[in-house]
Amino acid sequence: MENFERARQQMVDTQLRTASITDSALLAAMERVPRERFVPEARRPLAYVDVSHELNDTGRALAAPMPFARLVQLAEVTPNDVVLDVGCGSGYSTAVLANLASAVVALDDDAALVEQANDLLAELDIGNAAVLAGDLTAGVASEAPFDVIVLEGAVDEVPPQLLKQLRDDGRLVAMAIEGATCTARVYVKTGNDIAMRRSYNATMPRLVSTKGRPEFAF
Repeated sequence: MENFERARQQMVDTQLRTASITDSALLAAMERVPRERFVPEARRPLAYVDVSHELNDTGRALAAPMPFARLVQLAEVTPNDVVLDVGCGSGYSTAVLANLASAVVALDDDAALVEQANDLLAELDIGNAAVLAGDLTAGVASEAPFDVIVLEGAVDEVPPQLLKQLRDDGRLVAMAIEGATCTARVYVKTGNDIAMRRSYNATMPRLVSTKGRPEFAF
């Protein structure tokens, strides 16, 4: 039987700390959340390897630990923040964010993944997060504004509707596809203005809703 607790600690020590992940709350959250519960059963022995995992045949994937952690760290989530988690898949990202924030609203457009994610959050007794079904580009206007919005996959463009759902001083983080690579971007809202800065290059699975079709292609 796999020793997932040991593998989780090794992930934190060898993949995250060595990649300049210094946020102690984030490291503790990823050491605590059982990632193996959120990957397909056949791939559980690989849950803590630094690779992504396809969750279904539509292309939705769980990002590798290191790129995910770097993106979350870029968002600078605080215990008072309300977070929108876009493209949450099976709910791993939601579980991690729920350990950092006051509340998390998660969104996915795959009904089976939404059900799975809510079931797992309930089983893990995570009570400050809920997963909703809906159009990823539309966000969740009824719960806005948000302090932080995280896009769980690479996109061609950030949908303007999501930026509108930021609170003043709110941050949106995303991996933007730029040619052959992806660049981490952080968008900060100040009044009616949105400022964007690029941070680092990395790779994440593309955020898609149907096989072969980009979710955020305009």
